[in-house]
Amino acid sequence: MTERHDLTLTVNGRTLTGTAAARTSLADYLRHELGLTGTHVGCEHGVCGACTVLVDGASVRGCLMLAVQADGCAVETIEGMAGPDGKHHPLQEAFRDHHGLQCGFCTPGMLMTLKELIAENPDPSEAEIRDAISGNICRCTGYQGIVAAAIDAARHMREQTRS
Repeated sequence: MTERHDLTLTVNGRTLTGTAAARTSLADYLRHELGLTGTHVGCEHGVCGACTVLVDGASVRGCLMLAVQADGCAVETIEGMAGPDGKHHPLQEAFRDHHGLQCGFCTPGMLMTLKELIAENPDPSEAEIRDAISGNICRCTGYQGIVAAAIDAARHMREQTRS
């Protein structure tokens, strides 16, 4: 029998306790134990970026981080991106408005990566956006809609901060 370890995570603002096998990835824990299936698992080697989540505000590949490594951390997934009232985050709205998604498989990882970028740099250039998402593979969009969405969302968020 596989030994399980106790862990406590704050996931999307809610403190949750549970157990996980030592070798369970954070992505698998989120998906299979917590039912948060918005975190997608693609390559399982940290290359595609589909499993990107924020851990204590920093983007991590959920397929490479073990759930037990996140014990005591704040984890944010795509399910926590919208506000408590269900209103979409400006990045989500911009992705819709600029056709930044097609099949949607890469979208959660892209959004989490861009959320971190804009939190660190509220006015990123196109080059900085492209650099930030260089570890997130999209097979559908050609990236232009994603970049346009990030620029628009960052502008919108700066305007909200000023008002």
